[in-house]
Amino acid sequence: MAKKKVTKMIKLQIPAGKATPAPPVGTVLGPAGINLGDFCTKYNEATRDKMGDILPVEISIYEDRSFDFVIKTPPAAFLIKKYAKVKAGSAKGSKEMVGSLTKEQLKEIAEIKLPDLNCYTVEEAMKIVEGTAKNMGIEIK
Repeated sequence: MAKKKVTKMIKLQIPAGKATPAPPVGTVLGPAGINLGDFCTKYNEATRDKMGDILPVEISIYEDRSFDFVIKTPPAAFLIKKYAKVKAGSAKGSKEMVGSLTKEQLKEIAEIKLPDLNCYTVEEAMKIVEGTAKNMGIEIK
């Protein structure tokens, strides 16, 4: 079978299990010419078990208007806010603390993010996530 040629790569962040043809999904994917209903159905099926999370997705669109997508892990900032139970990070960054995480929570987040980070061990991933947390005003206890 001949390999299809990718004509477009689109990256979106969509709530898991809640993709609809309405904006923002429709406004981004509509001009690409793919079947919006088909994409939404496949995405919602693939993400049903992660309801409530916001998931980045990379969509490859081919010449014949078919598509494939790869679902990534939730953004580190989203996971940090979820585990620290805060609505938003600090407006002043690391100068103002708005919440805290335990080392165990930090390790859980690092294990979730490990496949998408540029590192090989959980300890390295923990350092990356810890830096993000500190910049958001979340201290590690």
